[in-house]
Amino acid sequence: MPCSSLEATVPNKGFHFMTWFKSLTLAGRELLPIVQGGMGVGVSAHRLAGAVASQNAVGTIASVDLRHHHPDLIEQTEDCRDREQIDSANRVALDREVRAALDTAQGRGVVAVNVMKAVRDHPALVRQACESGAQAIVMGAGLPLDLPDMTADYPKVALVPILSEARGVAAVLKKWMKKGRMADAVVIEHPGYAGGHLGAARLDDIHDERFDFKRVLAECRQLFQDLQLGRDAPRLIVAGGVGSHEQVRHWLGHGADGVQVGTAFAVTEEGDAHENFKRVLMEADPDKLAEFTSVAGLPARAVPTPWLTRYLRQEKTLQDSTRCDARRCSQRMDCLTQCGLRDGIARFGQFCIDLKLAAAMRGEVSRGLFFRGASKLPFGDAMRSVRELMDYLLNGRMPAAAQ
Repeated sequence: MPCSSLEATVPNKGFHFMTWFKSLTLAGRELLPIVQGGMGVGVSAHRLAGAVASQNAVGTIASVDLRHHHPDLIEQTEDCRDREQIDSANRVALDREVRAALDTAQGRGVVAVNVMKAVRDHPALVRQACESGAQAIVMGAGLPLDLPDMTADYPKVALVPILSEARGVAAVLKKWMKKGRMADAVVIEHPGYAGGHLGAARLDDIHDERFDFKRVLAECRQLFQDLQLGRDAPRLIVAGGVGSHEQVRHWLGHGADGVQVGTAFAVTEEGDAHENFKRVLMEADPDKLAEFTSVAGLPARAVPTPWLTRYLRQEKTLQDSTRCDARRCSQRMDCLTQCGLRDGIARFGQFCIDLKLAAAMRGEVSRGLFFRGASKLPFGDAMRSVRELMDYLLNGRMPAAAQ
């Protein structure tokens, strides 16, 4: 697995990585094998994604409701009850964010856009991301069986599904092969450790052994052989609970082509969320996070803030009294294809996820929903730059004050 001791220099910084690892090939580029995970609402926008891409890695913009970063778009839609107008504003915001990230990257790395399959407007967001110049589309929160159809006019855009087990990988790849398209990479996300929405059907399943990285990587490699993919086989990127140099080194040496990191990037200096958001994540105990079912019907992991603690105490009562009523969508944007609150689905969460995630991004500690992964942060409660985090993940070097 390890390469010879070549040096990869990141432009502008004179920053050297000793390449004990192989580069990650994506979108026709040779990259450092680090992928910054997409985090919404607005946690990973142009500042973070552009900074990561500028280090010759994969920076990812989360596409959901990016208008919250643009005061003019918020003003236009603040009291709006027109779903199409809100969708249009979010596409304008996505266009701005992608172009700004590409400008920051200055031709280095890859700027990707994460689009949730569970979001109602996901086809339009995919098309907008491609039109705006995104170099890769990452899609999870459901099987992205039709992603090749949405990107047919953009064959150079890399396609990266997020899945959690080999069975899902097989279903997606076989469907895509019938469409004449192969995934460029697959993110293998472990629901037992990742933050935010998780790739398991039920909360009780998130620690099932079928999600074990070692098992899934081996099963995927066998799948690629069975499908005779050869050199066209997707790159495999592990995600969930990877937060240290030792873990990066381990998985890159045991079958992974790259690693995806979310929470540690969210709390960097370049992270797009408010400093209060970062403090909540940094000060949280990773062993005491809340696991629950979100309004999208997916298992989720977040910091047990006062609001979330209160909600979980009341959840059973709220679920028992739920009802299908479109007026319960206070934002009138119907952001999700299926919404427990709006559609009266008792087994789903019963809150407005857009409101809660946007409040968290703005740093409203008492009102927000703060998604977080279950890994220990490398710098504790210190806020460091993307460059310093990359140096630690790949080289194991800690900034002097963080040692």
